[in-house]
This record gives sequence, structure tokens and C-alpha cells, in this order.
Amino acid sequence: MQQVPLGRSELRVSRIGYGCWRLAGSEGMATPPDAMASGKRAVHAAAEAGFTLFDLADIYGGGRCEEIFGAALRESPGLRGRIVIASKCGIRKAGSPDPGSPYRYDSSATHIASSVEASLRRIGIESLDLLMLHRPDYLMDPAEVAEAFVRLRDAGKVREFGVSNFRPGQLTALQKACPLPLVVNQVEISLAHTGALEDGTLDQCLNGDITPLAWSPLARGMLVSNEPLELDRPDHAARLALAQAMDDVARARGTSRASVALAWLMTHPARIVPIIGSVDPARIRDAAGAGEVVLSREDWYRLLTAARGTRLP
Repeated sequence: MQQVPLGRSELRVSRIGYGCWRLAGSEGMATPPDAMASGKRAVHAAAEAGFTLFDLADIYGGGRCEEIFGAALRESPGLRGRIVIASKCGIRKAGSPDPGSPYRYDSSATHIASSVEASLRRIGIESLDLLMLHRPDYLMDPAEVAEAFVRLRDAGKVREFGVSNFRPGQLTALQKACPLPLVVNQVEISLAHTGALEDGTLDQCLNGDITPLAWSPLARGMLVSNEPLELDRPDHAARLALAQAMDDVARARGTSRASVALAWLMTHPARIVPIIGSVDPARIRDAAGAGEVVLSREDWYRLLTAARGTRLP
């Protein structure tokens, strides 16, 4: 798979990243008994398909996803040196550390440091290649976060840093205080969620050489689902038009609807890196081929128009 630079860093990653959020089963559901075996199988399939960016977070599966990934890593000698391991921190679930604690965001230096140590322990590695703040903390002190990042870098615990779900102004405030470059912003971008085209997120990434990582690039499977649409949904007609437009482009290129949806993202000049999260080895291999699909400007705008449900102004 083609490799691209990660922001202004020296790291290079696969054109499509592999998201590990489903390794321990579906979010909100109990971890299935075969999660370790199926999760390791998915990681191995992704590595064999050419994925070199693996995206984790301390809250995925309550830490279980990092443990499964670490187990897969130990089964593949030499894999660590060929991949980029990213994780995220900053979301604290209800009941942590006290029973009455609410669900919240926490970008305090103490929490960032303890989260990184826990992630390293669960994965079984000495350093992360990339650490992201998972959500913008309304009480974030940019100077405190910057200091925490510098300490982690100087201690050899983390190589590069970024953010996730940050608005442009929030990223700017943190970068102003931080002497280290923020190399990524991971946000939701897909043909079903095009807000980043309008809210300045992709403009900032282009201007600052920041890599946009697109989570849920297939809109949680909605963009590739062949299940009948619900006729009583107010967006029924728009969803049907988008599905038909994607199928038309896919047929013309002899590829899948999933590859078209991913190629649409990768056509943008900000060098969006989609993060796919299937645990099905066949779907993982199919997604890996999306980097070979080339869309014309006409097709790109045809898909955007279908996604918007109306012509451009």
C-alpha cells in the first residue's frame, strides 16, 4: 500500500489506517469470548494487507483492545519495527476513579501521563509513535498539555502528538502553547458527514501540514449497507440517491462501494487518511485496494452533490 507522511513528522504511514476500536467487540456490548482470537486475526490480516498505521485508544473496550493488539504484536516478531502505533487519551468514563465521578474529558497533565503509562503496559511496548487527545476538554489548559507532551517526548514515551475531534480554534490554541508540532487531527469525515469541508478543519490541515485522520469513513457501515432503506426516514430519498451514485462509480471502475467511499476521501488534497475498523479479513483486504481507485473531479463532485442532496450554490 502507498505510504504517506504523517503531518510534519518523519513518520510515514499506509494510505489507509486500521482502527482497532472493534477488536474487543462492538462498542457498548460485552466482550465476546472469542474476542482475543478474532481480534488477533484481524490485526494480522491488516498487517498482511499492507496497513502500517494502527489506531487505538485507552477507552476502546475498556483497555481490552490495546491488550488484544499487544498480544497480536507479540505473535509477529519484527512487526513493531514496520508499523506506526497510535493511541488516544482524555476520555474518562463514569465511576472513575470514584463511584460518583461523571463521564467527562480530562486533559490534565497527570491524567495524560498515567494514561500513556497504562497504554504502554497493555500493549507491551516502550513507546507510542503517536498520542492524540481524544476529545477537546472544556477545561483544557494548553500550557499544561504542552508541558505534558514535552515531558513524554523527552522521556522517550511518545514520538509525535496530535488531537482528535478538535475544532480549528481549539487546535490553534493548543499549537500556540506547544513547541512540538501537532501532526494530526482525527475527525469524523465521510460522504455521510461532510462538515469538515465547510467548518475550516480541512483548510487548517492544508495550511498547517496536519494530516486529517478520518474516523468512521464508511459512516458506521451505512454507506456500504445493502439492507433496504427505511421508507419513513425523512432522508430516505437522499440516502438512496447517494447509494445509486456510489454504485454507478463503482461499476464503472470495477470496484466496491466501500472503495469508492474511501477513494472519495483520499482524493482531497489535504491527504486524508481514512481509518477503517472492520474485523472481517475479507473486508480488510478489500479496503486496502481503495488506494488504487482514482476518481475524476466530475465523479468526486457527483458524489458530493448526491451526499448533500442538493446542487452546489
